[in-house]
Amino acid sequence: MSFFNNFGRGFGRSSRKNKQQQQQQQSTLTQASFIRTSSSHSSVQSTISNSSNHLKASSSNQYVPPVPKPMFLSQPFVRTALVKGSFKTIVVLPKYVDMGEWLALNTFEFFTYLNLIYGIISEFCTVQSCPAMSAGPGFDYTWLDGSKKQIRFPASRYIDLVLTWTNNKLNDQSIFPTKAGVPFPPSFPVTLQNIFKQLFRIFAHIYYNHFDAIVHMNLEAHWNSFFAHFISFSKEFELLDRRDTEPLRELIESFEAQGKV
Repeated sequence: MSFFNNFGRGFGRSSRKNKQQQQQQQSTLTQASFIRTSSSHSSVQSTISNSSNHLKASSSNQYVPPVPKPMFLSQPFVRTALVKGSFKTIVVLPKYVDMGEWLALNTFEFFTYLNLIYGIISEFCTVQSCPAMSAGPGFDYTWLDGSKKQIRFPASRYIDLVLTWTNNKLNDQSIFPTKAGVPFPPSFPVTLQNIFKQLFRIFAHIYYNHFDAIVHMNLEAHWNSFFAHFISFSKEFELLDRRDTEPLRELIESFEAQGKV
């Protein structure tokens, strides 16, 4: 009997035992297929569940758009200046000049010019437009009255108080003596620091709230150079604490990088 005959007979014959074995094999294959299908289905469900959880987590972390820079920190305004070069050379105490006289003279000039520029843009600083004396996010200033009580004023009222207070200090002969031979008081440095702190707040308020008016009147080059001069003088004689300059820290650092202060 040839190999093919044996193969043919074996393939064609089927006993009850063989049928039972085939049925068991088919049942086993079906169960295995079901297990694979169930496992695959569970894997898909797990993937969908994980994706859903990821989407929920993503939706909870909502996109927050970046805060745009103020106009005065944007190009070309941040580099605009009336005077090229550094102000360091012109703020240094000249030879043979008394320190007190030099400080008093420059303080008077900074006050005069700041008062002048504020007078130009004061029509834009109203109770409606500036209900608080602010200088950017997180910087709202309050005025201390005679009893050291903090009072919130609109910016226009606050600035008027600062300018009036500073003017009174400058005209006080016991603080800013004008007669020859009369010395400056021991409290003179502290008084200057308080004046410069208040003047800086006016600079900061105008930069954040009225720089568009400065640009509209083509004064941005004058304004930037004036502020750079003010900061250079303050740094030279340590009239401003770093924390007091925080609202305009980025602008000051830009001026430093440009070699202006």
